[in-house]
Formats: sequence, structure tokens, C-alpha cells
Amino acid sequence: MKIIDKYILKKYLSTFIFILLILIPISISIDVAEKINKFLRDADLTLESIITDYYVNFVIYYINTFMPLALFIAVILFTSKMANDTEVIAINSAQVSFTRFLRPYFIGASVIMVFTFFMNHFLVPHSNKERTEFERTYLSKKKRLQKVVDNFSIQLTNENYFFIEKYRLEKNEGINFSIEEYEGIDLKYKLTAPKMKWNPADSVYTLENYTKRYITKDKDSIVIGESLDTIFPVTPTDMVYKDYLAIEITSFKLYNIIKNSEARGVKNLNMYRVELYKRTSLPLSTYILTLMAVCLAFQKRRGGTGVNIAIGLALMFSYVFLIKVGEVLGAVSGNIAILYVWLPNILFGIIALYLFYYAKK
Repeated sequence: MKIIDKYILKKYLSTFIFILLILIPISISIDVAEKINKFLRDADLTLESIITDYYVNFVIYYINTFMPLALFIAVILFTSKMANDTEVIAINSAQVSFTRFLRPYFIGASVIMVFTFFMNHFLVPHSNKERTEFERTYLSKKKRLQKVVDNFSIQLTNENYFFIEKYRLEKNEGINFSIEEYEGIDLKYKLTAPKMKWNPADSVYTLENYTKRYITKDKDSIVIGESLDTIFPVTPTDMVYKDYLAIEITSFKLYNIIKNSEARGVKNLNMYRVELYKRTSLPLSTYILTLMAVCLAFQKRRGGTGVNIAIGLALMFSYVFLIKVGEVLGAVSGNIAILYVWLPNILFGIIALYLFYYAKK
């Protein structure tokens, strides 16, 4: 590695860390001001617990959140300063091509990408679990629970399918229940009931006015009864779509949950898919953002560094806005989650290549 590479790489990483060290204390100060009354209302909550259980994980979460912004601002800041100090002109005078000039930037981007990739897939989910548990225990007055589940269906085995039109979680009651058993594509057995009730004490469902139908080649056999206690390998908690769990699960476990749920016929797993896909898309965005920032800042502009920062912030907030829109649209049932998650990288990747093409000239 040549001297110029070490010089740019040192500036890249040191400025990036400096920006993070500015953003994180500001975030902590705002959060403390917002939650101080909630901290004080619980007599059992100690300062040590607030720091170790909440703010340590808070810092990990927001370091990961601010990385794209900090990276983009850092590259624009020190590259603009190099341009204003005519250092870039000196590098060009030494017959260093723009592509060669980018090499230390991409080395730095690779270091941050690997670190961010590890954080997204392993460290942040564990940290999120501890942080959200603290919030649910001490900061939330009551847990927001889903009250009604509509049109729930799940594949229990290769042959058995469980359906319920509506389930009220507060009353542990459901209406229009049915379970079907198939042999290949042929229906062999069906159990239906207009009303069912879950008994949490013994984990048993009680079906009221049930109907059993046995289907054979010769004739159908129907059994009708007033009440039936039975057990199914599904509980009311399985019916609740816990989207908050996605951010608390490491990627391998999240991938297995998605695959197992797909095999069981669980609908709308896009929230889980969005969380899984963005853990890879965000780290890889470091290359796109680095390229864009260098292309914007390597030339000396009238107005100095401020103009570059203003343009950079406008692009950065547009990128963050697209990420949030992509997450919302990707989580909608029926949409292609991976497309919406990667759409910001695709669009800004095209912009980065456009800027690179003209920067080379």
C-alpha cells in the first residue's frame, strides 16, 4: 500500500468514526430527555440497569442505523477538504487515474462493510432483543397486542390443513373453524365447527356444534356432535403475526423460521423477508455511497465544502426515504420483498455509475 493510500484510508476511517462520535451522543441526549420521566417512575430500575441493559444496546442499534449517513458525510467532508486544499489536483498531476484514486476509498468501504455485515446479521439482533425487552418491561405502560386474527390458515403436516375465519385473542374464541385431511389431492376428512374456544389451562380446544365428514369412494359418513375437546399442534400465539420478533432473531434462525413457516403454509412472511434481505443490502450500500460521495466531492466547487455537504445530505435523505418506502411496500403481502428492499441500492447504484462516468472525464 502506497503512502497516498494510507493517507486517504486514515482520513476515511478517522472521519467516519468522528462523525459517529458526534451523532451518537446527540441521540442519547435526545432519548434521555424523552424518557427521563419513565425511568424515574419505576423504583426498581437502577442506573446500572439503564446503562447496561438499555443504553449499551441503544448505542449498538444507532451505530448500525447511522452508519450509511456517517459514511456518506465523512467521505464528502474529507474529500472536499482535500479538493479545497488542492491535494486532489496534486494527485491528478502525478498521473494518478480516477479509478486508481478510488482504491483506498473502496478498501475503507470494505472494512466498514464487513463490520456492518457482522453487526446486521449477528450482533444487532441480539442487542435488539435485550433493548426491546427492557422497553416492554419498563418503558411501555402496556403491551400493544393484536386483538383479532382474520383468515388464519396453516399447514400442520403434508396432509393436514388448519383454517379459522376469525379468532378473538382476548376471549380465546374463534368462529368458522375447519381442519382438512388430504390424500394427494383428494379430500378424505374434514372437521368443522362454527365456534371454538381455547382452554389455556390444559391446552385443549373445545369445538361447539361440530361436524365430522369422512369421504370414501362409495359414500360419505357424517358425524355431528354438540361439544368436542381436541388438541391441535397450533396455539393462539401461533396465529399472531409478531413482526417485532424479526429484528430480535439472528439471520440463520430468521431464515429457518421463514422456510419452516412457508412449508406450513403461513401467509404474509414479507415482514420477516424484508428484515432478512436488508441485513445484506445495507452493508453493501457502503460501496455505492462511497462512490457517490467521492464523485460529488473530489472537484473544488464555488461555495466550498458547504455546497457538497448540502448536495450530499439531500441525496442521503432521499436514500433513507427510499429505504423506508421499500421496507413498507416490501412487507405488503403479495409483493416481491427482495425487489423493494434492493430498489434503493439499484437506483442509487445507477446514479453512482452515472457520476463515476462523468467524474472520469
